[in-house]
Amino acid sequence: MKVLVFQHVAHEILGTLNSLLKERKFRVRYINYERDPESRPSIEKYDSLIILGGHMGVYEADKYTHIKIEMQIIEEALKKNIPILGICLGAQILAHVLGANVKKHTQKEIGWSNLHLTPEGHIDRLFNHFKKTEKVFQMHGDTFEIPKSAEHLAYSDICKGQAFRYGEKVYGLQFHLEVDRPMIERWLKSPIHKKDLAETSGILTEEKIITETQDCIDRSIQLSNQTFNNFIDLFGLKPRSILLGSGHGKPTK
Repeated sequence: MKVLVFQHVAHEILGTLNSLLKERKFRVRYINYERDPESRPSIEKYDSLIILGGHMGVYEADKYTHIKIEMQIIEEALKKNIPILGICLGAQILAHVLGANVKKHTQKEIGWSNLHLTPEGHIDRLFNHFKKTEKVFQMHGDTFEIPKSAEHLAYSDICKGQAFRYGEKVYGLQFHLEVDRPMIERWLKSPIHKKDLAETSGILTEEKIITETQDCIDRSIQLSNQTFNNFIDLFGLKPRSILLGSGHGKPTK
């Protein structure tokens, strides 16, 4: 089984998901759009697509032209009906392809925050092991509406759009279950995230987030392992056709 991964910045990687895929004998290919923004891989020979995070926005597709390429490949993957997982920016791009609005949020969501499951989220195969409220790691300033054709699975106190499912095999997650402690520490030292922290006027600091990480990371990794193993289990589902309308953002059931 082969998985195609869209990467947008060097420090945003598969994290905990990487070891789970390797343990279950998947072959992983990264497309690094920071290094090769014109790359146009074919999805035909892959069994799954994962789209990772990044600091750019869907509305900046004229500046970051690879976003348009990704949208085209995502639509092809949807038609192929393979498991798709979008994380943070990846969820935003996926939501846009499914017809939802993506925009800057009124407030950046950084660090550990409460995630609440919707009734649909409680019974969803990816999240049915979650408690009603869990602490998850966030690092985003944009938000998306839940696509009309998707199930709304989770929300936070700041951001309604935290998780959705389209069909049986397609998931968008705004939050970062893939992180471990070293990943978080690297993220906090990146210039763009240092700038984000500075703009909170001391409400959030690197030290505060590191302290919270010590309290939250073990449970997060426990949730991560179960959630991503549940996602990998989707590869065993029998295929069902999904019809998409022509052009991005016009899918139909």
